[in-house]
Amino acid sequence: MLKGKGSLGKTELEENIEESKESVKMLRHCRMVAATLKFEGTLTPSDPQKNSVLIIGQPRYLSKIKYSDVKVKLEPRVDEETFKKALDSNSEICALWLNNATLAQLPVKCSRHNTPSRAHALTKMVKSCLRGGDEFVVIVCEKKDVVATGCAVARALPLYQGKSASVSPQNVTVQFLLANEDSQTPLSQSELDCLTAQAHGIRLSAKIVDIPCNIMHTNTFLEEINEVGKELGIKPMVIAGEELNERGFGGIYNVGKAAVNAPALAVLSYKPTTATKTIAWVGKGIVFDTGGLCIKTKTGMCGMKRDCGGAAGILGAFYAAVKLGFKENLHAIFCLAENAVGPTACRPDDVFTMYSGLTVEINNTDAEGRLVLGDGVAYARKDLKADIIVDMATLTGAQGIATGKYHASILTNNEDLELACISAGRVSGDLVHPVPYSPELHYSEFASSVADMKNSVADRGNAQVSCAGLFIGSHLGFTYPGMWLHIDMAAPVHNGERATGYGVALLTTLFGSQSQNPLLQYIAPSIAIQEVMDVDCEESDAKKQKS
Repeated sequence: MLKGKGSLGKTELEENIEESKESVKMLRHCRMVAATLKFEGTLTPSDPQKNSVLIIGQPRYLSKIKYSDVKVKLEPRVDEETFKKALDSNSEICALWLNNATLAQLPVKCSRHNTPSRAHALTKMVKSCLRGGDEFVVIVCEKKDVVATGCAVARALPLYQGKSASVSPQNVTVQFLLANEDSQTPLSQSELDCLTAQAHGIRLSAKIVDIPCNIMHTNTFLEEINEVGKELGIKPMVIAGEELNERGFGGIYNVGKAAVNAPALAVLSYKPTTATKTIAWVGKGIVFDTGGLCIKTKTGMCGMKRDCGGAAGILGAFYAAVKLGFKENLHAIFCLAENAVGPTACRPDDVFTMYSGLTVEINNTDAEGRLVLGDGVAYARKDLKADIIVDMATLTGAQGIATGKYHASILTNNEDLELACISAGRVSGDLVHPVPYSPELHYSEFASSVADMKNSVADRGNAQVSCAGLFIGSHLGFTYPGMWLHIDMAAPVHNGERATGYGVALLTTLFGSQSQNPLLQYIAPSIAIQEVMDVDCEESDAKKQKS
């Protein structure tokens, strides 16, 4: 039933995709919200009667602007006195003229583990204030918060809509009024291009996560990867169906073999001629997770279309990173499968061999994400020779308990990389918080008497988020000389019933020092990834020489 070849040639898999492509595209097209998003570095004249406007910022920035700075968006409906009274009112949201001109003040309080941009509050306010049609959002902020606030607006404009009622076209233009020392220099075109690329990546990622599995199955996800590849001039490498089994990808194959649509490993590779390092981003792409034979409850299964959030985020981030000029080799690896129930489904007690060569005894078919990612990171090391590997996944329900709804949990073998990721999270708005990295204390939870390991822990009360990440790391190898970062974003992947596009801003910011874009370079963590890689490589070479 499951067939496929290692390229985008006319395989049985590709023929199946071609047969369903038109009907799937028609269905998706009629349910996409016609919303455009544009960024501009200066304010242009507009009348609130024709184009509603939202002016938003932190009180400390709003208090420094004058009516003359914003009157082009308010005249002739709002005068200077009304604007000043609104500022002095300290109201969170204040209507200036009917519902078409609004002043919104972001929260004052911000703890050290939050993003200084107040990005999450900004998304909520924008959602509540948008009126439809052609409208403007004026953001008053410092340059360091431009990316976080611009991405926050993108999260307020989802693309997918499954309702039968038609939706009116919506055009949102975001204009920036920079504060403090940045006020004299508007954003350049290259900086605006950065926002455009990241916003597209976020909305693409959120769209994939929002679309249900009857439409966004593995074949459709491959179409999305192919479309991004076409735009970037990159042909994806795809291994699918039985070929996964033949080539030793026991994790991806066995998780997805019971589904109608075949599992697949897809890779987008960007290799500039001047590159000296290789970076791989590996995404969990479980398009739907029933739990397998260890089936979820009827309420626990709702929302499992979001289990592809890691792969979706990496696709959006790869698009933005390459579009903005990445300096190093960058590979995006997508581990795609549907964890379905059927006669051929993987069973508890089954033992199979992963791409790493290690064997796994299945004691929980609902711990499938680590299986597909184990194959993905092993491929990144063995075949791509990556110096730094990042895997991102909606991996555990325990993540939301450990670090909450807004902070993804991160696990890494490198302290500098951990610190850089925390910094990138606060700057980008995609927040993270570390969990313990102690293989010697936690990895024994996977002990098996018949295989190299089990796939689920013996004690669910013992650092479950860390343990789940360590399972993935074990297939990379704990002696891996490069850097490895695991991002568990099971809770931040959505806010309510909508996807957030989490991970796009985080990854592009974390690797901002590898970008040619000046805005990404400006906000990149002070601990540059390139410097960390160079130091690690030097230490690794020194150890080899001593041995």
